[in-house]
Amino acid sequence: MVLERSTGNIQHRRFTDLLDYLRPDDLMVFNQSRVIPARLFGVRNDNGGSVELLLLRREGEGVWEALARPGRRLRPGATVSINPPDGSPDSEYAARLSVEILESRDSGLKAVRLSSEESIDRMGHTPLPPYIRQSLDDPERYQTVYAKEPGSAAAPTAGLHFTPELLARIRDAGVETAFVTLHVGLDTFRPVQGEDPSGHHIHTERYSLDVPTAEALNRSRADGRRIIAVGTTSVRVLEQAAADAARTGTAEFRPVESDASIYILPGHRFRAVDAMVTNFHLPRSTLVMLVSAFAQHAADKGVSGREMILSAYAEAVQQRYRFYSFGDAMLILKSGV
Repeated sequence: MVLERSTGNIQHRRFTDLLDYLRPDDLMVFNQSRVIPARLFGVRNDNGGSVELLLLRREGEGVWEALARPGRRLRPGATVSINPPDGSPDSEYAARLSVEILESRDSGLKAVRLSSEESIDRMGHTPLPPYIRQSLDDPERYQTVYAKEPGSAAAPTAGLHFTPELLARIRDAGVETAFVTLHVGLDTFRPVQGEDPSGHHIHTERYSLDVPTAEALNRSRADGRRIIAVGTTSVRVLEQAAADAARTGTAEFRPVESDASIYILPGHRFRAVDAMVTNFHLPRSTLVMLVSAFAQHAADKGVSGREMILSAYAEAVQQRYRFYSFGDAMLILKSGV
């Protein structure tokens, strides 16, 4: 779906038609974070109870923030032995992975220490969204073709539409590409609670922006070229970096590795992003609110961004678009090509 936010006009195209909407001087920014096998299943060493852990964020050597299930009775000091991923005997594994609970936090979160981070790759499971009920024969299906930096608990799914061949065609058309890293965390899974979204607490996610990407962004802005973000995670990095730059009195992007805490709701002033590629998101998610904020440009014409996105989603349902992680995509532009 192609949505022009200045008019609300909708076109239905195939994803490979994306090149029809790109200009030779555009800059496309992708999130190169790679999903880790962050879901661990194990048993408590004190009573044999089953435990599921979802690693969300690395905080130090062997120390992670994690979601635990069941979490209420899993108190600091408890230890968990992680099961082999295929249920095979322990003898196939030189060192079994164990986890110690260090601290209980808000929202059911725990701080945990792993006995070996090297064991995650062979002991963990790909953390698929709960609405995907079948395991993937090939876990690479839940990775973008340009995934590089391990750390996400979920894929930046707008990037799943891109193939090496399509990326080559985009570059051959004169479009510049650049990469940022944002490791997807808890708020991909948590719906907004309550009727007032502004009261929702959004969790931070680790991000980085390197020297070549900062230089590419600054060149694009100086030349008045469009910056097209692939996915809400790329939007979050760019808007966080732009907001941080504005607070220091400069308009330039700088290389950075920090925490993204920006919460984008309708009314947000976009400083960096001119167009975006995104999927169709879960209701009451921070992601659909970000997309609504991006469509807010139409508010001058008496239509709010939220109303525009709801109308577009209704059209998507009517046209039998697929939603969520392995679903279809939406390209949101200010106006036509």
